[in-house]
Amino acid sequence: MRTLDDLIDEGVEGRTVLVRSDLNVPLDDSGEITDDGRIRASVPTVSELSGAGAMVIIVAHLGRPKGGADPALSLAPAAARLGELLGAPVRLISAKHWDAGKGDLGMAAGDVVMLENIRFDPRETSKNDDERAALADELVALTGDDGAFVSDGFGVVHRKQASVYDVAQDLPAYAGGLVLSEVEVLRTLTESPARPYAVVLGGSKVSDKLAVIEALLPRVDALLVGGGMCFTFLAAQGYAVGDSLLEREQIGSCRSLLESGKIVLPTDVVVADDFSAEAQTRVVAVDAIPDGWKGLDIGPESVTAFAEVLSGAATVFWNGPMGVFELAPFAEGTRGVAQAIVGSGAFSVVGGGDSAAAVRALGLPEDGFSHISTGGGASLEYLEGKTLPGIAVLEQ
Repeated sequence: MRTLDDLIDEGVEGRTVLVRSDLNVPLDDSGEITDDGRIRASVPTVSELSGAGAMVIIVAHLGRPKGGADPALSLAPAAARLGELLGAPVRLISAKHWDAGKGDLGMAAGDVVMLENIRFDPRETSKNDDERAALADELVALTGDDGAFVSDGFGVVHRKQASVYDVAQDLPAYAGGLVLSEVEVLRTLTESPARPYAVVLGGSKVSDKLAVIEALLPRVDALLVGGGMCFTFLAAQGYAVGDSLLEREQIGSCRSLLESGKIVLPTDVVVADDFSAEAQTRVVAVDAIPDGWKGLDIGPESVTAFAEVLSGAATVFWNGPMGVFELAPFAEGTRGVAQAIVGSGAFSVVGGGDSAAAVRALGLPEDGFSHISTGGGASLEYLEGKTLPGIAVLEQ
């Protein structure tokens, strides 16, 4: 796989480089960015190219637009924040204002521009190869005769999309620093993890992570389960779970997975009579969840037990919060487990998504972890053993 360093060595001054970044950041109701982690992670590659004299065109998406442009999903906030971090303006080019036929965005060496949300064009995510290829051709036309493509959006490399996969077939393609570091870390986890190797999984649904659990169990020494998904496992052990999140159709699968003897479940949980920060709460044993109450976090006894397992680990992978960390009464499970991972001294990888957001939202030290991924779904699919189209195309 050719890398950003290879491209820089070849020379980029005066060349146009298309960079696929992942700027899919959360926004609040007023359109303000609530977690700029992915934008910050994109800076080194963009800065290196710009500093070397390239004309950088960033392609990215935000959310899942339906049927065309949606002002609420504009990349304008991301362009403004990236400009602040780069110390130079990043001009946002609306879809109707870039003409692929002319391929002229009025750029000079070192300039950085950002195309408006690429998913405003339905061809980006089309299952039709010809439709995606047509959009890719238009993107390639923007780069001129000596253009190049840098894939630096790890959060999208598991998608076969025009700006991720098809463009890489039409331009000299390189892995950006972010993608390269992500792949190297995940290879360590799959090929040669130091042992004991512990995995912490949370989040809401077992069905979302069933395949990765099945793939990981033969490779790990312990798999700790929290979050909403733990209640289906608890139900598989015969416990009543009140109004907690439960996937009844997955109980049989969970029962089979428990036979491995490697899965560690909570022994106590924080329950509430309502899904709100103002709800009444209690800490109860997992065999004493009241009818009508729902589990929204793991309890302190479980945090201690999880921390004991983690203290002896040499490698830790964490994906998914232990509870509804966005609400203060249900944040301590996630906080406690995260602090235990930091304190373990293990080679620790945070698998993107809500876990990475929790680290920042709870004020935990980012440098306390060995690596914080920018792509939750991509990380899980890699560990599951799936082929990631956006990586495979770089290896051709």
